[in-house]
Amino acid sequence: MKAMAQRSWKQSEPLLLTEIPTPLPKPNEIVVDVKAIGVNPVDWKMRQRGPLRFAARLIGPPLPFVTGVDFAGVVTAKGAEVKDLQVGDAVVGGTNFSRGQRGSYADRVVVRPDQVCVLPPGFDLEVAGALPVTGVTAWMSLVEIGHLQPGQKALILGASGGVGQIAVQLAKNVRGAVVVGVCSQKNVALVKELGADVVIDYSQSDPLAAAKAHAPFQVVVDCVGGYSGSACRALLGPGGRHVMVAGDSPLAQAQVLVPPWTSKSVLARSTTARLKPVVDAVAAGKVKVHIVERFPLADAEKAHQLSQSGRMVGKVVLRP
Repeated sequence: MKAMAQRSWKQSEPLLLTEIPTPLPKPNEIVVDVKAIGVNPVDWKMRQRGPLRFAARLIGPPLPFVTGVDFAGVVTAKGAEVKDLQVGDAVVGGTNFSRGQRGSYADRVVVRPDQVCVLPPGFDLEVAGALPVTGVTAWMSLVEIGHLQPGQKALILGASGGVGQIAVQLAKNVRGAVVVGVCSQKNVALVKELGADVVIDYSQSDPLAAAKAHAPFQVVVDCVGGYSGSACRALLGPGGRHVMVAGDSPLAQAQVLVPPWTSKSVLARSTTARLKPVVDAVAAGKVKVHIVERFPLADAEKAHQLSQSGRMVGKVVLRP
């Protein structure tokens, strides 16, 4: 198979188009012919620093290192124990290096059935490829951690980013919540269009102070990082949770240890159970995915540069 890989763990090591033997599927695995790959900050962060990079080096597959999580494609082979998937099924999912799997920046991936969701007929594979990390992160933040219920309030910090856009739509259109979004002035109209009931322009005032007028919140989702944990927790009602999406800094990690222990960092792991409600919401028109740029797989470095620029309002997709 062809993959964008780096041959060492040097931080300056480039991603190069590399030929890697395609493993035969084990009895509990499937092979997916990849058609679209979503680009996420975790993809380039793992190449630079942090606990995920350390874990990938320690327990992940041997070099060359293939980054990436998101993928959508078609099942081309399966092991003897796989019963619920068929060759020819269109699926969306995420790779998992802790299972010894290489990343998704490739024309094929080998994963287990519980890491994918079968797509409805006619589902756009590029949209699907952009969903796993952002969609699963938003779902876990709002539902698994936040326990958001109809009529409750959700505050989304960074509402115009990849996770933020999905979170606003899931909170409003799927969970039936009242949504307050925070973004820059140029993205206010976009966040309103996504369904936010109130949009706060962070350039005009302290957004957490402005959000206080709409408190208490059942869940505060920080998709940006750097917001005061204590200030976020002060906006919560009884049983509320403060969720840190960009929670890979030591300061953010420390927040989970602060009483009353209502802060939590989230690390998306794609499973069938988490992917299905997000896929169903997109299929029903309740959630839209905004793809801002498409690159061929060989231009993965350009895609990372765009992602790192912080100027995106939506998702970048790679096409093998």
